[in-house]
Amino acid sequence: MAMNIKQAKQEIEDTLRAYLAKDELGNYRIPSKRQRPVLLMGPPGIGKTQIMEQIAAETGVGLVAYTVTHHTRQSAVGLPFIVHEAYNGEEVSVTRYTMSEILASVYDLMEKTGLEQGILFLDEINCVSETLTPVMLQFLQYKTFGNRRLPEGWLIVAAGNPPEYNRSARAFDVVTLDRVKYIEVEEDFEIWKEYAWRNGLHGAVISYLDIRKENFYRIENTVDGTHFATARGWEDLSEMIQACEQIGVRVDRQVIEQYIQMPDIARDFAGYLDLYYKYQSTYHVEEILRGRWEPVTVRTMQTAPFDEKLSVMGLLFARLSEAAGNTRREDILADRLHQDLTRFRDELEDGDEGDRRMEELAAAHRKQMRLDAEANRLSGEERDLRQREVNTLEKYAERLRQEKGLTGKDTVMELVRQMFQEIPDRRQDLIDDTGIRFDNAFRFLEASVGQRQEMVIFVTQITAGFDTSWFVENFGCDAYYRHNRELLFDDVEQRIRGEIQAAREQSGDRRENL
Repeated sequence: MAMNIKQAKQEIEDTLRAYLAKDELGNYRIPSKRQRPVLLMGPPGIGKTQIMEQIAAETGVGLVAYTVTHHTRQSAVGLPFIVHEAYNGEEVSVTRYTMSEILASVYDLMEKTGLEQGILFLDEINCVSETLTPVMLQFLQYKTFGNRRLPEGWLIVAAGNPPEYNRSARAFDVVTLDRVKYIEVEEDFEIWKEYAWRNGLHGAVISYLDIRKENFYRIENTVDGTHFATARGWEDLSEMIQACEQIGVRVDRQVIEQYIQMPDIARDFAGYLDLYYKYQSTYHVEEILRGRWEPVTVRTMQTAPFDEKLSVMGLLFARLSEAAGNTRREDILADRLHQDLTRFRDELEDGDEGDRRMEELAAAHRKQMRLDAEANRLSGEERDLRQREVNTLEKYAERLRQEKGLTGKDTVMELVRQMFQEIPDRRQDLIDDTGIRFDNAFRFLEASVGQRQEMVIFVTQITAGFDTSWFVENFGCDAYYRHNRELLFDDVEQRIRGEIQAAREQSGDRRENL
């Protein structure tokens, strides 16, 4: 039975935790020889590599990732060299091997970061050359390259593409499959959409695929070659659109075809992107969220085709998600800095140089950030949050340095509290502004679409969105609660009516049978 990428991620994370569990004597509960590697098979571009990075970050282990098609037999196994050994009183020449480059990377990471446990991720495992294939199969079965073994506490996760997606892919034999945990992964747009909103993909990409779900993932072999659209392609295209918007350049069909290599879909999305920008201008989305829309805008929305309404709601939701995400990140930063300054206060003593103490704190965070980056445990958001945290602490240290003659713990802390106050103030401003945006979005939709199917879709988007649901849960939104209750009531009413109708039909059947 195939899994979606979210289910596969949970399965791998559970496997890792089970393999790392120890008994009361400190031994692994599942001995290393029984810790089967995970073999992850699925179409290209659905997020197999991304979930490895997420698992490493969330579980606190290291990650070493390789695309094994880039390796030769020598780099994987190591180079041979001759040593002299004595057997039964006779000296003989014996071939040994230098350490595998792949295994050396594991030991290097352990040495640099102090992490003793991790994941070794080998991508495109079934697309290696004929000379390397036996070596990789041996590694999956015995966890050794040459005469070197993967250290305990490291999970092997191998990923590959089924042969129908890659002509150079090979099928595994029963001997190998009987020694791995085999997970088959399939594409799933709804799961990808959760990831897309959380990671800030462009609203046009998400709303287009919400309307054209059949274009999310397609691979076709034609007489003109292979044409495809993949999750990876949509994500990379999103990055390009966002970068081009920042520099004032419009992405056209030619650029889109560089990422979505299926001409019909690329042409369709290019047309949708033009409409997306047109709707931004026509509906003045930012003005709507500020509560300053014109009556004509409501009338335009009321008479718009359904696809256009979905696109406008996608624009509104994208802005709300962005605002809620900024608020969430500011909330995390405020909490972390509060913890930092509490630690600073507890360790500070009268006579200490406050700037030096603050610099030490910033340096410790910067060092940990570098180690976690080397261990591939930092997402883009986490990296940015830590960088802002370090930058803020360094700014505090510089301000303390400028206040010459500042002595006494209480005096130092008073200045620190004054500097810190701008953080919770900024957080509160974001909370207030985002709340106003939520209220205005609902007011506009109430005036333009009422309590129809479009409102159901919008409320569902708010509920499913990572940042929007976080904001509502933590700071509330009366309009959301009101519409959610009404929609739930409608669901209950429909269910009851369905049950009544079913009971009537059963009653009729029984009368006919009497």
